[in-house]
Amino acid sequence: MRGLIWGTVLAGLSMASSVSAQQVAPKPTALVADQVPAIPLKVVSDTRPYMEFRTARFVDWDPKTRAMLISTRFADTSQLHRVGKPLGIREQLTFANEPVRTASYAPDGSSLLFQKDAGGNEVNQIFALSEGRHKMLTDGKSRNSLGPWSSSGKLVAFGSNKRTGLYNDIYLMNPANPDDAKMLIASTGGGWFPIDFSPDDKRMLVFNYVSITDNQLYLIDIARGTSRKLTDSSRPIAYNGLKFAPDGRLWAASDDGSDVQRLGVVNLDSAMFEPVIDEKDWDIDSFDISKDGRWLAFEVNQAGRSILKFYDMQNGDTRTVTALPAGVISGLKFAPWGELGFTLNSNRTGSDAYAINPETLALTRWTKSETGGLNTSDNVTPELINIASFDGEKMSGYLYRPDPNKHKGKRPLIINIHGGPEGQATPRFLGRNNYLINELGIAIFYPNVRGSTGFGKRFVALDNGPFRREDSVKDIGAFLQTLSEDQGIDKKKIAVTGGSYGGYMTLASMLRYGEQLQAGLEVVGISNFVTFLENTQAYRRDLRRVEYGDERIPELRAKLEEISPLRRANEINLPLMVVTGANDPRVPASEADQIINAVRSNGRPAWHLLAKNEGHGFRKKANADYQFWASLLFWQKYLLSEGK
Repeated sequence: MRGLIWGTVLAGLSMASSVSAQQVAPKPTALVADQVPAIPLKVVSDTRPYMEFRTARFVDWDPKTRAMLISTRFADTSQLHRVGKPLGIREQLTFANEPVRTASYAPDGSSLLFQKDAGGNEVNQIFALSEGRHKMLTDGKSRNSLGPWSSSGKLVAFGSNKRTGLYNDIYLMNPANPDDAKMLIASTGGGWFPIDFSPDDKRMLVFNYVSITDNQLYLIDIARGTSRKLTDSSRPIAYNGLKFAPDGRLWAASDDGSDVQRLGVVNLDSAMFEPVIDEKDWDIDSFDISKDGRWLAFEVNQAGRSILKFYDMQNGDTRTVTALPAGVISGLKFAPWGELGFTLNSNRTGSDAYAINPETLALTRWTKSETGGLNTSDNVTPELINIASFDGEKMSGYLYRPDPNKHKGKRPLIINIHGGPEGQATPRFLGRNNYLINELGIAIFYPNVRGSTGFGKRFVALDNGPFRREDSVKDIGAFLQTLSEDQGIDKKKIAVTGGSYGGYMTLASMLRYGEQLQAGLEVVGISNFVTFLENTQAYRRDLRRVEYGDERIPELRAKLEEISPLRRANEINLPLMVVTGANDPRVPASEADQIINAVRSNGRPAWHLLAKNEGHGFRKKANADYQFWASLLFWQKYLLSEGK
């Protein structure tokens, strides 16, 4: 690996660039491919079925027609569709150039609102959909976030930074008269969002996200415009899925008094959390309450796999849904008539919308998305890998092994590290990456290093600050040791990839474990923590300082510089590929530019794929397809080729 001949590499790139236009795939006009070889049409042809999968995500119920609102893609971007009955025809409702994934109906079905941005810049605008036309309800300049409807359906809450251009204030709006929107509360930080109206519409719950483990709650008297803080800032507590029940009680999933999130009630007088359901070692991530107050549906996160349960609020009984395959559920929402809608994501089913009857637990599949003619049941089921890290800390991840009957012998491995860092690797549908597993015989491992969510608040805080940051990189070393000893893994052919924070982890792993790796591919990743904190959008900066450290403090700044991959870019001796969105508000494109320039200045190749119409990750199909093809060439050249 250290003996890689760079002249041969550059010659290979030159040969690829000389391939005639008739033999290569056309590149989307918004993409800039620098040092990336042209994509042979054979690659496109070989991978085509894996490119043509669709997914469907449950969004809402139509109160008037009992139809399901979903988000799915039939062209280049995901749009809203209505499905009138289970496995019925999908009627497309929005036809935007940008993805539409967040939407909600008024409680009486009189209005349908949605939000979208432009080019991945996350400056969302709120729109009303009426007779096929999109009417913008916000100013087209500020950043907005669609919130809950009032119980009466007359008003909708939303967050907007239009007052200062920085943080979200909380507004109320009648969609029929958007110009009369009224500011309800002026915020003082970056994480404010409206959560829910009380059943009588007299009060609103507002949430201030300080950090993953510190959420502050405020109760707003709507008529008076006054607020009362429910939580104590000196006691950092996390809340999830806050919702008023029809009887006025405020339910929440919270880690108050526990390492994991339990489900219970927040006393509005004392602000004390009273746990009702405790899943012991696992977080309760999300929940919803039926309109009649009878049922509470909740999701238990068991090492990333979702377990769906129903709690009978009349007699206190809890039942587990056993008909679901191993995967991840999201978007729980009861219909007014009692069905629970949700999305189920599993590698052996794809991602589709489902409903379940809380009385009988009968499961109904509402969509069956196309998968390019491939049978998703042929996809592999991931294996949960448990290890003890360098300091004895227990952690896990999901390993997708190629079929040993089809792919004999030890297999190459890609370690794919999630972003966040407050994210979690879960057993979900891999889409295009199933080509790597099924056809090329590459194993893929998704680790949950310290700092990942789903394993309690102690675990998620283990990487906080610059002085503990590299402990998470050492976790990759512990996983590498276990996987390299696996009889099914070729320890001489291991590579690393990741997006966002996972991009930082990719670069850091290349530096620390370069002797054990063949190559690295980072997507919208952090290369220098100081420049990242200085250049990320201002409304996100305080939140990121809590996680990584405050670059304004000299001691922390020095440590952030020390652990940044850019500082040691001259030591990167592995092939590198970088993927960037020019409009990324989270990790600015300058993070990619500086690591690429530094690596190339040392005479080493660094492939760079830049999308001028994308933000924090590629969301448009044409771009995402080309990104996969380019990464496939990268893996074929630097991971699969013999003699590296």
